[in-house]
Amino acid sequence: MAEEPILLTDDPAPHVRRITLNRPNKRNALSNALRGEIFRALEEADRDPQVRVIVLRGAGSCFSSGYDLAGVGELPWHTAGAQGQWARHVVDGCFRIWDLAKPVIAQVHGWCLAGGSELAVACDLVYVAEDAQIGYPAVRTMSPPDNHYHVWLMGMRAAMEQMLTGDSIDGNEAVRLGFANRAYPLAELEPAVLAMAERIAKVDPELAQLNKRLVHRQMEVMGMRQGLRAGTDLHALGWHTRASREYMEKMRQGVTAALTERDGKFADYRTGGS
Repeated sequence: MAEEPILLTDDPAPHVRRITLNRPNKRNALSNALRGEIFRALEEADRDPQVRVIVLRGAGSCFSSGYDLAGVGELPWHTAGAQGQWARHVVDGCFRIWDLAKPVIAQVHGWCLAGGSELAVACDLVYVAEDAQIGYPAVRTMSPPDNHYHVWLMGMRAAMEQMLTGDSIDGNEAVRLGFANRAYPLAELEPAVLAMAERIAKVDPELAQLNKRLVHRQMEVMGMRQGLRAGTDLHALGWHTRASREYMEKMRQGVTAALTERDGKFADYRTGGS
């Protein structure tokens, strides 16, 4: 039997392209094969004159649990090697989405962790389920984020709390802090996202492109692009700490056991609680 595709695309409404991460048994963990498919689908939609809005979502129980730590694979596009390569690659991916002509909407439910949260915030609009769980638990044991969007979207105090605990926030809190635009009960999320996509599609696409670019240019003037790129150097330093080296040795012995040990003392994520 042929394997089911790891990415699905459809056109659920006029001028709307929907891209679905399709590794539900892996909680849509972002292997580099999946990441490559995502970017190919995004760029194909951006070139399609019939598409005006792109929606990105996850199949199954969640949007994405983060990067596939059990087997990430070869990078899907070239990024300069050596120290900090992974973080530079991730940030480059963020801006590849920013620089698309078409608006991209993230439809987030369930877990949206680490790399999953980075993928969501790279989108132009983010709509979440009220019971979604968004967080960056890797800061507890591995390194700072490879894409430190937190300060830019949430402000210094909330970002500091996120960085010093690795705790998750639900959809309503994500809206309050600025991670997301709006939160909905899970059953209402998909129709709400499609309604917004159809509403945006009513705007002339050439004008919509300029409007999207205007918002991003203001963030860039304030230093967001440079700030995220500078953060990749601190991410690279994180891997040289004793705590990170010791934890990665545990990861090599078993990913599940290492993650359970990481979160057990906090009683969250895979170990219960929030």
